[in-house]
Amino acid sequence: MPRNALTSLTSPLSRSEPDPQVELTPTGLEPIRALLARWKADPNATYQTWFLWEDRLKNFRSIRRGIGQVVAEVDAGTFGNAYKGSSLETVVGSIAEQRQIFRGADHAFLWKPKLRIPDIYENRENQLAFARFLNSCVCCTGDEGVVAAIRDLDARRIKGLGPAAANLIYFVHPTIAPPFNTAIVKGYNALTGASVKLGRWDEYLAMRSGIVATNSRYRDLLSNDLGAIAGLLFDLGSGRYAAPPRADDEVARAAWEADLARVREEGAKAEKRLAAQRDGDRTHAEVQGWLRDLGSGLGFRVWVAANDRGRAYTGGRLGEGCLEALPEALAGGPGGDAVRLIDVLWLHSGTGRVAAAFEVEHTTSIYSGIIRLLDLALGAAAESARGLFLVAPDDREEEVRAQLARPAFSRVGDLRVRFLAYSELETHRHSMARFGQGMKAVEAVARALS
Repeated sequence: MPRNALTSLTSPLSRSEPDPQVELTPTGLEPIRALLARWKADPNATYQTWFLWEDRLKNFRSIRRGIGQVVAEVDAGTFGNAYKGSSLETVVGSIAEQRQIFRGADHAFLWKPKLRIPDIYENRENQLAFARFLNSCVCCTGDEGVVAAIRDLDARRIKGLGPAAANLIYFVHPTIAPPFNTAIVKGYNALTGASVKLGRWDEYLAMRSGIVATNSRYRDLLSNDLGAIAGLLFDLGSGRYAAPPRADDEVARAAWEADLARVREEGAKAEKRLAAQRDGDRTHAEVQGWLRDLGSGLGFRVWVAANDRGRAYTGGRLGEGCLEALPEALAGGPGGDAVRLIDVLWLHSGTGRVAAAFEVEHTTSIYSGIIRLLDLALGAAAESARGLFLVAPDDREEEVRAQLARPAFSRVGDLRVRFLAYSELETHRHSMARFGQGMKAVEAVARALS
């Protein structure tokens, strides 16, 4: 089908097409609307497993800050000439650790010495151009600025640096720059009949225009955040769903609807895996609950992360009995938005100063938790640096230490961040609440990381 076939999706409906708001029969929705309805209800589709995942939003600020660090290091000449151990590896790694849609996002940035790609490690001018691109995207506020930054980077023709970099920009401008990978391109081509090719920025921009237009048309079923439609395209391109037939063919339409039904049946089989993920979420909330109750028992006022307060816990809500708002010095100070998302804070009753901050890293990226602790320690609550804790399963201690050993986190060593193992917290929390005083009991069972 010719590339301009996209117009059938992005232009107003012709008179021969059904009104997408009207159900003609139980299976008679306009095909794309039928696809969207089934996809959103599928517990194993990207919409529910990633787009609605609560921890997804936590990554935005930390990744944006990581991009800023990459720019600062390039400008200062301290970025180095290798991907391994760089600040770029840290931020791209945190993207790749997200659920399936970003798996492999780091491949495009891995240094391939035989091919000399991507050519941003040994070519200083290319490295500076990449940093300018990132900084321009961070600083601009509209799509014109983002597109201009992309075109400027494309004009440099940096070998090996293609549209995979759009995954960085998505976390800065989720309403402007859709994510990019092979499955998303395949899904876009399957849905629209286009022939977008990998590896070229002009192809990415053409696809972006079509995605934005399609998202606008089906906005009531999607989101202003282009991650939603990117998730749909990913599931189409990875083969979980088949794109609806574009021809007016009853046989093809019936076959496609049968395929939708098959996917729905397969969704039931995914419940076991999703149940395990929900168990993981419950464990995260459970550990937050332990810290909440321990902090109250030790006489502190407790803050639970703003996006976790409504989680169910022991017949109630996790935020019950906790502060409704942070003191203005914290909420309105530098990094205040990130501080609100720290899993648990203990504050002194009289002064409102932070006594301890806890980031619970059950299964998610440790990187984002470290960034939030840094925002607290280096911001308005700098005097509270002695009470910073990463709380995680015992078997993640080495992973935590490996993250903190990265050059990007060299400043963390001065902050005396401690590792608090689940087993120590579970075993001692009741006795600490009953007989402990201040921070001494917690510090006694936590392990130094510096």
